[in-house]
Amino acid sequence: MGETTRRTIGAEERRTRLAVRHRLAGAARAGTAEEVAGSLVALHATDPATVFLAVGARLAAGHGGGPDPVAEVERALYGERTLTRMHGMRHTVFVVPSSLAAVVHSSTADAASVRERTTLVKHLAAGSAYDAAWLAETERQVLAELAARGEATGTELGAAVPRLRAQYVYGVGTNQEGPQSVASRVLRVLGMEGRIVRGRPQGGWTSSRFRWAPAPPYAEIAPGEAQTELVRHWLAAYGPATEADLKWWTGWKVTDVRRALTALGAERVALDEGAGTGTGTGFVLPGDLGPVTPPDEPWAALLPALDPTAMGWQSRDWYLDPAHRAALFDRSGNIGPTVWWNGRIVGGWAQRADGEIVWRLLTDADTNTNTDLGKDAVRAVEAEAARLAAWVGEVRITPRFRTPLERELASA
Repeated sequence: MGETTRRTIGAEERRTRLAVRHRLAGAARAGTAEEVAGSLVALHATDPATVFLAVGARLAAGHGGGPDPVAEVERALYGERTLTRMHGMRHTVFVVPSSLAAVVHSSTADAASVRERTTLVKHLAAGSAYDAAWLAETERQVLAELAARGEATGTELGAAVPRLRAQYVYGVGTNQEGPQSVASRVLRVLGMEGRIVRGRPQGGWTSSRFRWAPAPPYAEIAPGEAQTELVRHWLAAYGPATEADLKWWTGWKVTDVRRALTALGAERVALDEGAGTGTGTGFVLPGDLGPVTPPDEPWAALLPALDPTAMGWQSRDWYLDPAHRAALFDRSGNIGPTVWWNGRIVGGWAQRADGEIVWRLLTDADTNTNTDLGKDAVRAVEAEAARLAAWVGEVRITPRFRTPLERELASA
């Protein structure tokens, strides 16, 4: 990882890489859910609907001759288990290729699970008579019950393991003090440790009421080796990117980010953001300095709230006008549903109560008029909205983290 800048990669070239590598341009779209997840490294799964919507936006055809996104994701997640839902970067729930699950666990989730267990034991000691030994026995009973059943909901486990119905006082001495059941905390710790895994939910594909099942053991990988491997996958999908982008996405310390970049031999490039924003230093995989062939045709996409592309970088000015942030993000930094045209976010979308998919182009910050994308862009966005409506069908989608524009469109 030398100090000499090899070449400059501008915003337009970054948008070309995004179009191809994130499976958004028409010819780059995928045939399977595994291909989508592998291309993006990880699909945000805090909101269950995001996984299906993110895959659906990137599947070739998507309906009427192509794979049905719901059946395709359920096949991979619950049938063949080639995708795994797990805690990962920034303590967030993701869906990752099962072949990458051990890497995510060792590089990121394992250390977070240690902190989560320590915090739970501390809270139990402060707010109850329960201790680490009590917690260990509770977990033993939960795991035994799951081994016997194969899978169970939290409610079913609570009925079978009375200890899960125990309560403790959370936040002793704070304004958050109050009784809390141990069930959700125990299941969270076991999930983060990779001992149990979320299975098929109750209800439809937008439900977050998951069944739990015993998890197959992860292969043992040294944390440093796992971090380097995760960065290799991430730069293949998101490079060029900065240290700050990678630190934000992983939730690691900057020292871990730098060590992984060095171990990988990542190459430095200059990032020209355009629009007078100047240059910065980014990184790409060794040998990934050449230009990417642009898509043959312009493209549009309707991406869901928390989509991996929209949330892939901390610095987003090269694909998002800063003036549009207030409309598209909530106060915690979660992005809502977005409309894309040729690598830029140009608007937002929502589903109304009657099922209609509605969208709006945002205004240009300089002229205070609707962004002039032309008739081809409008037709392409309309086609994507129709494609989405066709496979979503009667299902109603309300993002878990609602944003100003999404709320406005949904209620209009």
